[in-house]
Amino acid sequence: MPSVSKYGRYIYPMKMCFNVLGWLFVALFSISAILQYNDPDPFLWMVIYGLAMLVTLGFLFKKVPSLLPFVLGILGLFGFFYVLPEKFEGFVIGGGDIKNIEEAREAFGLLIIAVVMFILAIRIRFENRSEV
Repeated sequence: MPSVSKYGRYIYPMKMCFNVLGWLFVALFSISAILQYNDPDPFLWMVIYGLAMLVTLGFLFKKVPSLLPFVLGILGLFGFFYVLPEKFEGFVIGGGDIKNIEEAREAFGLLIIAVVMFILAIRIRFENRSEV
């Protein structure tokens, strides 16, 4: 039987939604880490995507404090602005300078990680509040 919040709404669909999204991002971050083998700096990006995958996995098993994804979200956001090229030329090869395209892909990968980590941090925070 689904839980009922203090407002009389069922909580179960939200938990199921976060579980599905969590497993989806575990898969996507894992695939992203694996596909970095042909990158000019594969180790760095494998670690970044692997860490995002591990934190998301920890979220699913309720083993992660809200501070960890929040800090990773901040780092991802700073990384986004640091890596973002001055001249954005898209993501498709052939549409501009290959270096700018590669940097744009890396920057937006960091932005995706940051957004997911912030969502996880907020969800963990609300789950912890509802248990008190």
